[in-house]
Amino acid sequence: MTDDLAAAGDECSTLAVATDEPVANAVTVTLDRPDTRNALSQTLRTEFKRVFEAIEASSTRVVVLTGSNDSRAFASGADLTELADRTALEQRELSKRPRIYEVVAGLDQPVIGRINGLALGGGCELALACDVRLADTRSKFGFPEVSLGLIPGGGGTQRLTELVGVGKAKQLILSGAVVDAAEADELGLVESVHDPADLDEAVAELVDTMAQHSPVALELAKRAVDASTRLGRDDGIDHEAELFTVALGSEDASEGIAAFLEDREPEWTGR
Repeated sequence: MTDDLAAAGDECSTLAVATDEPVANAVTVTLDRPDTRNALSQTLRTEFKRVFEAIEASSTRVVVLTGSNDSRAFASGADLTELADRTALEQRELSKRPRIYEVVAGLDQPVIGRINGLALGGGCELALACDVRLADTRSKFGFPEVSLGLIPGGGGTQRLTELVGVGKAKQLILSGAVVDAAEADELGLVESVHDPADLDEAVAELVDTMAQHSPVALELAKRAVDASTRLGRDDGIDHEAELFTVALGSEDASEGIAAFLEDREPEWTGR
């Protein structure tokens, strides 16, 4: 882990950053505004982007994103006290990408969402931007924006539709319904649901299986899978083949193949 990442975490008032957590070569980023159930304030968004920039430049292989236990939330959505005073032109300026959602989705490293409470509105959009989501049984998901005269604005209409289809996405977004963890699992919003006491173990086990692998391979595999949502089948297969070629040309691939043939553990360099 780099000094820049540690410094970025130390400078935050709305986030906590723990290196080598829950396992070596991983980082856990915790949203920590318990008085607002981790509402996504502008300060949080600014600190978030600074931390994730440092993560991308570090030797981190896997990231866990979660909410503080005291918050009883992953993230409850936009900070409405700020939104109430914002003009449409100001919002347009703040909506320029990359926002925190694109930062998570576009990160080189895989991001595991540890969903431990409310994930509503922008909080649900942040969860959907993660590569994999594990939730505890107390978690709730939804897009209540229509009840405020608004619509999802952080990619929710697009990412939700990719996961559950047009009809279900419209049902959830147009009704503003909030679903519990079990229904979220049935819909495909999360990959698994666990008792609160078992969530950390499940997250650590998944992160450990990923963090043992080449950073180059993790990044390129993530890119290849993500391309399937925006490319046609043939173009996606062509893109995958190109990324495979890039992987084969890496030092990590040479090391991985040599380690296999020599029956030893590989030593990844990330190059």
